[in-house]
Amino acid sequence: MTIYNERHRQGLKAFHVIAKPLKTNTHIEDRKWLANFLTDWTEEDFLHVAPSDEFYIYVVRKPNHQNDRIWARSIEDISDDERYREMVYNATCIGVFVMFTAKKLLWVLKEHGQSWDGAYFRDTILRQQVIPFLRDSSNVLDTNEVIFLHDKAPCMKANATQHLLEDENVNFWGNSIWPGNSPGMNPAENIGAIIKDKVEELMANEDRRSRYNYDALKTNLENTLKDLENDTDLFIDLLCSMRKRFDALKAADGGHTKF
Repeated sequence: MTIYNERHRQGLKAFHVIAKPLKTNTHIEDRKWLANFLTDWTEEDFLHVAPSDEFYIYVVRKPNHQNDRIWARSIEDISDDERYREMVYNATCIGVFVMFTAKKLLWVLKEHGQSWDGAYFRDTILRQQVIPFLRDSSNVLDTNEVIFLHDKAPCMKANATQHLLEDENVNFWGNSIWPGNSPGMNPAENIGAIIKDKVEELMANEDRRSRYNYDALKTNLENTLKDLENDTDLFIDLLCSMRKRFDALKAADGGHTKF
């Protein structure tokens, strides 16, 4: 009998540890520089930022690492100094890109089987969706002031991506401005968490046949995105929170914050 089977025989389940991202000295220095760079920005200034992110939505959230596990009969048996979630294997998922402004949410579902590489990001996400969206005055407060924000994912860090945005005269925080390993500074992460929580709740309420079904997942995801599409109160609250995020970052001397 394997250790895995023995643990299940004992009624134990695997829970994934959600670790904080590691910060190198370079990350810390870059974060400190950005916090100082934005010292004089007001909440109103941050209303011109268009944060974005891409992630996968699972029928049940999937862990990122195989080794960060703890075994217990239930989550109540685990000390509350860390957060855990139950692991599910081979879960159905859909990739989604989101970007929001003070006025509107833009979302794009990744085609089934499509690799999320630089070419797809530039051609499908940026050229076809993001750039036209940011040039439309009905989507942003000021087309001349809006700033596109994305993290340092490989598709964004690529020189071809940086050059595309420059050639298209898009205002954006590029590789020389936005620090690595700083998801807490990007409020698009909060939008992602809201979407994941809502979809997970909807999937849990599906009957047994649909609970792990791709079509049910897509329907629930699209409905959730449509419900959020014009939630300007949420968007403004998150954008204004960027002032507090960078104040906290400065106070933490570039280290971890509560965000």
